[in-house]
Amino acid sequence: MDISVVIPLYNEEESLPELYAWIERVMTENHFTFEVIFVNDGSTDHSWQVIEDLQEKHKQVKGIKFRRNYGKSPALYCGFERAQGNVVITMDADLQDSPDEIPELYRMIVSDGYDLVSGYKQKRYDPLSKTIPTKLFNATARKVSGIKNLHDFNCGLKAYRKEVVKSIEVYGEMHRYIPYLAKNAGFDKIGEKVVHHQARKYGKTKFGLDRFVNGYLDLISLWFLSRFGLKPMHVFGLMGTLMFIIGFILVIVVGASKLYAMHHGLGYRLVTDSPYFYIALTTMLMGTQFFLAGFLGELISRNSPERNNYQIEKEI
Repeated sequence: MDISVVIPLYNEEESLPELYAWIERVMTENHFTFEVIFVNDGSTDHSWQVIEDLQEKHKQVKGIKFRRNYGKSPALYCGFERAQGNVVITMDADLQDSPDEIPELYRMIVSDGYDLVSGYKQKRYDPLSKTIPTKLFNATARKVSGIKNLHDFNCGLKAYRKEVVKSIEVYGEMHRYIPYLAKNAGFDKIGEKVVHHQARKYGKTKFGLDRFVNGYLDLISLWFLSRFGLKPMHVFGLMGTLMFIIGFILVIVVGASKLYAMHHGLGYRLVTDSPYFYIALTTMLMGTQFFLAGFLGELISRNSPERNNYQIEKEI
């Protein structure tokens, strides 16, 4: 099979028939063999009934129904698990992503050799309250991930080589960082294509401003896990050791200052009367705690079933 189209959705009953008809026309014109996997993320409208009707009429339609709303990342994860196509395309169900982009995305994967191609909605039909935070978010994601050529990490329209979606785990709200997940898994041939962005035709957006706050927190988590997930002692142990040494040096300075004053007959006070003693003691305690946190993290990491899960590209 040439292409699997994975479409996560939540309350999009009006757009589904039009979206599938559009996809089918594009696939037929380009002689692609394909499947469309609709993942119904706990919709409260008639989206699932629409998917069932489409499946009865078209053998290319497949559906997954969640009992409740889990989010876009779980929907993509389940869709990726069931995808059969050599190239996997993801798009949103709100008709803001154009299926006319599919042939070129497919060509970039198959002919140009990209592992992943992300859409770039250069001209957006969104309010400033959404576009400005999006630009700041993408700038931060480029800096942290090191993927300098992507301008729109969160674009729903993406194309993947099959091996990519079978090798990464999309969880929580990590769908925003699939290119970063792919890069960490060793798929570094990541490209971008300017795509057409259309105004929403039905319904209303399902995302609020809280997604930007969550997005930054997820980015920090992903950065930390990619750098230190398998070697927590390298960060916590180092921080703990440095803090303990600094605190120990401060204790020596406080004690030496008192001994110097006593030896030269100068006025002095008890070590415990000095605020620097408590600063030094606190620093040493925090350093010890950081070191123990790294030690415990190392024990957990070494007992993880994923500790030796390496991406092997070829074997002969």
